[in-house]
Amino acid sequence: MKKAILVLSIGMFIAVARAAPPKVEFIKGDNRIDVVIDKKPFTSYLYSDNMTKPLLVPIRTPSGIEVNRRHPLVEMPGGSMDHEHHVGIFFAVDLVNGVKFWNNTGLSPQIRHVEITEVVSGVGTGKLSAVSHWIDEKKQVLLEEKRTMLFIAGEHEHEYAIDLSIDLTARCPHILFEDIEEGMLAIRVSDYLRESDSKLSPQPGRPLPIESISGTGRYFSSNGDVTAKNVWGKRARWVALQGVRQDKVVGVAILNHPASINYPTYWHVRNYGLFSANPLGQGDFQRQQPRKYRKNKVMPLQLKLDKGETAHFRFLVIVYEGLRTKEQIEQRFRKFAD
Repeated sequence: MKKAILVLSIGMFIAVARAAPPKVEFIKGDNRIDVVIDKKPFTSYLYSDNMTKPLLVPIRTPSGIEVNRRHPLVEMPGGSMDHEHHVGIFFAVDLVNGVKFWNNTGLSPQIRHVEITEVVSGVGTGKLSAVSHWIDEKKQVLLEEKRTMLFIAGEHEHEYAIDLSIDLTARCPHILFEDIEEGMLAIRVSDYLRESDSKLSPQPGRPLPIESISGTGRYFSSNGDVTAKNVWGKRARWVALQGVRQDKVVGVAILNHPASINYPTYWHVRNYGLFSANPLGQGDFQRQQPRKYRKNKVMPLQLKLDKGETAHFRFLVIVYEGLRTKEQIEQRFRKFAD
């Protein structure tokens, strides 16, 4: 009897040990910090004086499937080559005091990485914090960006997440963020996640035919809108994009925290693969919406900061495997928002 109890206890211990969250670790390299989960690569924070802005690239699901495009950092035969400023996960916006930080492909203007301020590995969660400067063509620092990234693993099955908390502080007397659709927290997804005109939709265990593999994605939002056309330019607490890769349903969701400025954010999503949350493009989005969607007259945000003032942004980016419903994403949002 005692032997049976001992065997049972050992079995329970092994089950608990296997259920423990994986370790999140950071490996410093040349102008990069690699994020490793359970000894497997998840993503890399890339930065350099020769880059237009810091990037998180590539982004992988728990089984290693990439969800973002790497062009132009890596040329993929047959892959899309449009919009060279759309790389990995990035954070930028046009226009700041008339300066284009979104569309820049040269080094002036530039969002320049300054320093890493904190690196903390841990079980289930790891923290990486950094400072960057938004610099105009005259080499003047317009904004200081303080970013904290929490890399989360094991909290929910078959997913990884990145909790991004970003503060932009004015470093010159007056800052104006003009209302424009081009921004803000964005990911350029892999080509297989692009939306196509196919009437097919991804189902577990039922991959789409090979001729549709370049575009299997569908956007859906907390409002109940489906497809990029219907999600674009509207407010929503979150938006998700699901498609099929390697016989698996693969998804990306971006959740907007209520503490963020101008919550809930507007969405700048395109069927060719741009997936972006932009709380500062209010006037531009409202102007472009059909009249049937307008509740009031166009009200531009035109966010202004005086020197020393800060605007706060926070998002949760989830990459996952397996079909997720609107109700499941909403449940994740409620936990994030608490």
